[in-house]
Amino acid sequence: MITVSDLGLQYGKRVLFDEVNIKFTNGNCYGVIGANGAGKSTFLKILSGEIDPNYGAVSIDPGKRMAVLKQNHFEYEEEQVLNTVMMGHKEMYDIMLEKNAIYMNPDATEEDGLKAAELENQYGEMGGWEAESSAAELLSNMGISESLHYGLMKDLTGGQKVKVLLAQALFGEPDILLLDEPTNDLDAVTATWLSDFLAEFKNLVIVVSHDRYFLDMVCTHMVDIDRNQINIYTGNYTFWYESSQLMLQQAANKNKKNEQKRKEMMEFIQRFSANASKSRQATSRKKALEKLKIEEIKPSTRKYPFIHFKPEREPGDQMLRITGLGKKNDAGEYLFKDVDIIVNHNEKIALLGKDSAAVTAFYEVLSGKTNADEGTIEWGQTITYDYLPNENNEFFSADQNIELMDWLRQYSTEKDEQFIRSFLGRMLFSGEEVYKKSGVLSGGEKVRCMLSKIMLKNPNFLLLDEPTNHLDLESITALNNALNEFPGNLIMTSHDHQLLDTVCNRIIEISSNGMIDKLTNFDEYIRSEKVKEQRAEIYAEALA
Repeated sequence: MITVSDLGLQYGKRVLFDEVNIKFTNGNCYGVIGANGAGKSTFLKILSGEIDPNYGAVSIDPGKRMAVLKQNHFEYEEEQVLNTVMMGHKEMYDIMLEKNAIYMNPDATEEDGLKAAELENQYGEMGGWEAESSAAELLSNMGISESLHYGLMKDLTGGQKVKVLLAQALFGEPDILLLDEPTNDLDAVTATWLSDFLAEFKNLVIVVSHDRYFLDMVCTHMVDIDRNQINIYTGNYTFWYESSQLMLQQAANKNKKNEQKRKEMMEFIQRFSANASKSRQATSRKKALEKLKIEEIKPSTRKYPFIHFKPEREPGDQMLRITGLGKKNDAGEYLFKDVDIIVNHNEKIALLGKDSAAVTAFYEVLSGKTNADEGTIEWGQTITYDYLPNENNEFFSADQNIELMDWLRQYSTEKDEQFIRSFLGRMLFSGEEVYKKSGVLSGGEKVRCMLSKIMLKNPNFLLLDEPTNHLDLESITALNNALNEFPGNLIMTSHDHQLLDTVCNRIIEISSNGMIDKLTNFDEYIRSEKVKEQRAEIYAEALA
């Protein structure tokens, strides 16, 4: 359906892609992955025609309609919400406007009437009669209440606009769907709904995402941008990652015979085909993997930071007791209240809340940064905790604009330059990068610095407010592995479904009207009908 021929793109001396020849076929979902700056979003813009390559061509089968997730959240400010969604099918929407203009014209001629009748037929053949109800259903599935459907886009919150633009891209079942980070700013329920929707979608999807759960649930193939090349591999993200790691291990072991390496890979493929994924795409992926040739799998050149949390001391019997905790905002309204939590050994807690301000306020109270309006917090005497805030600007302020070596040294008991340099190297700051000023670091680099700071403290209790923000897939994967291995306790908030699902064994959701507390994993919590009823109840009462 899309053919890329001899494609090349470079900016100055920097080559992004060179002689790319690949095909995207109908019925598959392709996840585009690559290191930061590799050109993932740029590649999608080339496919959509937004930018031109230096050489080569992109051809799309005639008559196929493409939809692209818009990134400009303010493009439709004066448009009605429902109309904004229907604009996703531009041809149908333009026909609707043209025929309606004829009907509204009191001076319309007989010729105009014939034209309107012709437009009506075209409109009906495109599914126009069901357009409004289909658009409304999409909005409702994404949590946009019916009361907002006929309002203006400018009256929506930023998160609501994201959902409307996503509904616009999905509207009318386009033949080709291009999505750049579609789960950004989506709540867990909507992200899960989108995963299910795309797993059932029968046309071509190409998506860029840092959400591994999402990539695993919807993708049949991975599009890997590496070494200035773009290659397509069968399977979802987890299969690509684990097979690539296995190939790296085999490459490092030069003494192994080729027959033994081939046997290992075949066993891995068979094992993964049988039970690796819960996705609704699993059946088609299993068939694809059974046809996979081992020669198609290559090790990745990407580097993963070394993240490892090692507690300095074992926790005692009491870890954390929270009783009747409540916090109000500046207007005197509750952000959260009636929070009662006793943390037990081996518990890793996912903290949820519809109001991100309430969640951040909870962490700030828990870490001692601010005081609660009511209730008590009792930390165990053996507990040492550290806090990774959602916003870390205070650690990289203008008066903190020092070299990276000196920035990290202030949090380390070991001041030796070789130790600090080695530690930074493991977190992917190598060579001259250790002399970068802390004030010019990227968002992802700042988070890696904050994780380094925590590792140097060796806490046995972690407080993590959106730790994956700004991180690339490699850093997220390394963090996930580290938190799985961490022997202490943690409370964590994240939009990363897989991180919460694989690490946490207890879910707590706070609101201005109380809390929900369940001993379960994240996926079961989000999909539980009983929990959905409880969530609807506490949020309905909170809004009353």
